[in-house]
Amino acid sequence: MEKAIISVKGLEKSYGHFHAVKGISFDVMEGEIFGLLGPNGAGKSTTLEIIETLRTKSAGSITVDGFDIDTHPEEIKKRIGVQLQSSGYYPGLNLVQLIQLFSGLYNRKVDPMQLLDSVNLRDKAKNKYKELSGGQKQRFSIATTLINDPRIIFLDEPTTGLDPQARRNLWDLILDIRKKGTTIIITTHYMDEAEILCDRVAIVDSGNIVSLATPDQLIDDLVATGFERAKDVKKANLEDVFINLTGKALREA
Repeated sequence: MEKAIISVKGLEKSYGHFHAVKGISFDVMEGEIFGLLGPNGAGKSTTLEIIETLRTKSAGSITVDGFDIDTHPEEIKKRIGVQLQSSGYYPGLNLVQLIQLFSGLYNRKVDPMQLLDSVNLRDKAKNKYKELSGGQKQRFSIATTLINDPRIIFLDEPTTGLDPQARRNLWDLILDIRKKGTTIIITTHYMDEAEILCDRVAIVDSGNIVSLATPDQLIDDLVATGFERAKDVKKANLEDVFINLTGKALREA
């Protein structure tokens, strides 16, 4: 039987008279890639920040890996990895120095080269963070989520702004991390990305979950209503053409 590693029940978050999250409930199963999708301002980032113990809730209950967020937030912090945005890194430090810095904060012994190997960045070990390309920065940010050997990692729009090769390379990295048993929560505005990566997705709008199922089930449900795309569905898309013509190898400075 599948086990829920995150359980959210009746979660609410208000800022004065504004209700950002309006009583949502969902479970994330151990070992799955779970997508939280929604337009800007829908409440998904607020929801994730509450689960990550970065923001307080107004009502509801949350357990993460069996620990209640109200009574054991420090235990939860030990079990999760949260992807930082670019502003979270010292630009003048090289990658090995940054890993050593973060491992010290986590009080963990980490082999920097082994970690960089896992995200295909060994050859950039002595490069400063500011010298990396966009795709390299995103891969490194994912590497830092793994420093404390987390049970769950949170990835916030990890492929925004990347070229097609870097984007698909990051998809492969995310799938490899999941194969090792790590549960992954991801937000993205790219629906093709969610369709390929996610086992299930919750679509959030105006502080409510409006639908939650596998991508295939959501698509089948829409088609069952008689919906048809205006353009015939083809067996490939323009991104596939681009990758086929230019190759899947990363093009990085």
